[in-house]
Amino acid sequence: MGRAFEYRKERKMKRWANMAKVFTKIGREISIAVREGGDNPDYNARLRAAIQSAKAANMPKKNIESAIKKASAKDAKQYNEVVYEGYAPHGIAVLVETATDNPTRTVANVRHIFSKYGGALGTSGSVDYMFQRKGVFKIAKADRDLEELELSLIDYGLEEMKVDEDEITLLVAFEDFGKMQKALEEMQIETIEQKFERIPTMLKSLSDAEAEDVIKLLDKMEEDEDVVAVYHTMNMEE
Repeated sequence: MGRAFEYRKERKMKRWANMAKVFTKIGREISIAVREGGDNPDYNARLRAAIQSAKAANMPKKNIESAIKKASAKDAKQYNEVVYEGYAPHGIAVLVETATDNPTRTVANVRHIFSKYGGALGTSGSVDYMFQRKGVFKIAKADRDLEELELSLIDYGLEEMKVDEDEITLLVAFEDFGKMQKALEEMQIETIEQKFERIPTMLKSLSDAEAEDVIKLLDKMEEDEDVVAVYHTMNMEE
């Protein structure tokens, strides 16, 4: 197995290694969700997803409630969602999602990371067309009848179902996120994770040495406090 494959396995553990940063990022997502759709998760699909992410990261219930309360206050700090596009070394396209209260600081940091690690910050639209925004749900595999599950969810927007050792990943179109979320709740299927992702429509394979160059940039980008998620077109299966 190549270095990119190993990185894919390590990435989740690394992402959750510093829980303080994880909680900060989830808090910002909660803040944005509350600002967009209110503080009642029953009527706010994005807030329900953020709460589920918080639970998956073992964020204490009191922290979640505190984040919602802070976001609902009149003087709540305002975070803006800004997406940056660019290239890592060896022609790998990169999309960087951020949530920031200071875009000037954030763009400077993102530009610096791209430059320092052999990439370049691009213009709006330069790589966005290489990705599709999808809703992603993860549920426990357990003893489910996979064929029956797939058939029952197609009417709610299921586009693809991926089965791993102990998890099932469900992919839906961005606009069908709420519909699938509600369907799973009505079927009493508990989710491990629910989120939006940008799925690359094309992938590029690299040698281990080339992949290492890209991984250095991705790692540094994910460490930035304003960065929520980083997506790229490097083939992670090799």
